[in-house]
Amino acid sequence: MDFARIKAITFDVDGVMTDGSLIAMDHSEFIRVFNAKDSFAARTAAMKGYALGVFTGGETEGVHTRMLSMGVPEEDIYMRCRGKIKAFEDFCRRHSLKADEVLYVGDDIPDLPVVKAAGIGAVPADASPELLEAADYVCSIPGGRGCLREVIEKVLRAAGNWTFEPDCYEKIF
Repeated sequence: MDFARIKAITFDVDGVMTDGSLIAMDHSEFIRVFNAKDSFAARTAAMKGYALGVFTGGETEGVHTRMLSMGVPEEDIYMRCRGKIKAFEDFCRRHSLKADEVLYVGDDIPDLPVVKAAGIGAVPADASPELLEAADYVCSIPGGRGCLREVIEKVLRAAGNWTFEPDCYEKIF
């Protein structure tokens, strides 16, 4: 598996950046807990020039705001995504990328077509059995515990880009 060839990182939210738990609140809002290490890695990748894309079935202002703060551009946040492979193909087309240049991290059945189509399909350690079987890479940790960080770090290290420049990190997305 050649992590160095990856030019873009795409991922699901629930079950990848969170442990999949949702706390239901009044007014149809849900509370999610994100892992700050995942967010740091995504922001670092964005600052290093990697394209980022999110394909999620959910749609909340909180998730939208979180993705923007991590460096995911507005046009690459696909919410209420029911056909994730179509979103993946649109993302690749708009960024002039081949599927094999894109890493995708997903955890459940709706992610299966994208895990299979991506250059590297990665899954958290606690992904559904179908995804564990189809994945190119299985993270050592479950969703919501830093699995996105794990794969982003692999990509950046493989390309010699896992460096920290405090002055650059001040950039606000």
